[in-house]
Amino acid sequence: MIIVTGAAGFIGSVIAKSLNLDGKKDLLLVDKFTKSAKWKNVVNLNFIDFVDRDSFLERLENGDFSGVELVIHMGACADTTEFDMNYLMHQNYEYSKRLCLWCLKNNVRFIYASSAAVYGDGTKGFNDNNELTMELEPLNPYGFSKLLFDKWLINTGHVDSVVGLRFFNVFGPNEYHKNKMSSIIYRSFPMAKKEGVVRLFKSYIKNIEHGDQRRDFIYIKDVISVVEFFIKNNNINGIFNVGSGKARSFNDLAVSLLNAMGKKPVIEFFDMPEEIRNKYQYFTEADISKLIKAGYNKELSSLEGAVDDYVQNYLNKENSYY
Repeated sequence: MIIVTGAAGFIGSVIAKSLNLDGKKDLLLVDKFTKSAKWKNVVNLNFIDFVDRDSFLERLENGDFSGVELVIHMGACADTTEFDMNYLMHQNYEYSKRLCLWCLKNNVRFIYASSAAVYGDGTKGFNDNNELTMELEPLNPYGFSKLLFDKWLINTGHVDSVVGLRFFNVFGPNEYHKNKMSSIIYRSFPMAKKEGVVRLFKSYIKNIEHGDQRRDFIYIKDVISVVEFFIKNNNINGIFNVGSGKARSFNDLAVSLLNAMGKKPVIEFFDMPEEIRNKYQYFTEADISKLIKAGYNKELSSLEGAVDDYVQNYLNKENSYY
């Protein structure tokens, strides 16, 4: 049996579907329907049971589930604007520790989601080696909660027995319930379709023009390919960046979206909310050399190709789910 936490969320639900497509139906899904639209992500999945997030750990530790071979832990509070540190510590740190320790004790493969938010403003670089991890300074409580778990694994030596995946800016089908945390592509699609315009945040750094803020955008299908690599290669462990390895501007993203819709690129800029201006990442770019050295050799999607696939095969379809 394979356990997927965060299974009704964006990445978790696509992982579960990819497992189904690979012939695996013995899945135990774990999540909490805190947002009404999340249930749609699991409608077309085949699984044994669905367990509430809040009761799952106790049931697992009490031996309610047998034959577990793999735990894919995508469950977390992923809201970068969440400032309740106690809540984040419980959901992103303590929960992950308990689940990880159970897996280690029971010799179960453990793959979990970390985040590029741990890199803060990027001044220390984006290398996923353990030494740099100990020096990182995130910009927000969410990034801090994710970094704490990474550091705990390194300090305890458990990092050599598990897989951590540091996701950069992931976009694609099944992100529709995330509201303000969904990708610019998804949030911009309705206006782009109706008015042919994409609106982006203004820049508040002198040497960076409006729309030239750069992020490492990675398509969900490439993320799934990386996850599948680590499922098949269960002798490879550590923390790995999962990004395209190429920073692209938000202007590039907007142009890609409008081109995919056959529209002339028109971009407008608006004020960034004051409360996030000092916590905003102006640049991210995954160093994926460690992933490649581990043996991952598939070609990743171009931004333009990924956006076109997302628009044509999902956003423009009546059924837009993976």
